[in-house]
Amino acid sequence: MKYSIVFSAILAALALSACERPTTVTPATVITVPAQGPAGPSGTTGSIGSTGSTGDKGDTGKSGSGTTVIVAPPAPTAPAN
Repeated sequence: MKYSIVFSAILAALALSACERPTTVTPATVITVPAQGPAGPSGTTGSIGSTGSTGDKGDTGKSGSGTTVIVAPPAPTAPAN
């Protein structure tokens, strides 16, 4: 039992170290953007749109039968060793 734990730990360490790859850093690229001029005057306000039509009234809900059924979730089981 103790050998299998040690073997698993060594195998995991080797597997994780094999996946590590060195990262390369690329220098940042400088982009020159021309400066914008001052903002122009505000435009005129647009007209207000029409409101939509009112929808149809729905039917009211029906009452239930008065019976409530509650389904309990299954009880948790103990893990197998």
